[in-house]
Amino acid sequence: MYSKAYLVPNPATPNAGPVRDPSKCIACLQCVEVCRCDVAVPNPIKGKPPINVYPDECWYCGNCKVHCPVDALTLVYPLNQRIGFKRKATGEYYRMGMKNPPPPCTTPPTS
Repeated sequence: MYSKAYLVPNPATPNAGPVRDPSKCIACLQCVEVCRCDVAVPNPIKGKPPINVYPDECWYCGNCKVHCPVDALTLVYPLNQRIGFKRKATGEYYRMGMKNPPPPCTTPPTS
């Protein structure tokens, strides 16, 4: 009746949410505090990186990545959000939602 409860990552979905590099993470918990969706929780072992308990709830807003003081986070977007374009003439690769999008291509398409 008085057993302990444990939080474990939810492997039921293919979403990864924010991925932490354990070699860089200093366990400051800034990412946990600023997350709008409560994706991560503090690790019960002090000094260890937070645990992503609900990666399928991540909105990919980037708050955790922006507030990480050591840049230990990488956002792994789901496949349906990895829309990209490659310009044939220059080989440049662009992604939807870029901060500095390229100027529009004015040359007509070729078949």
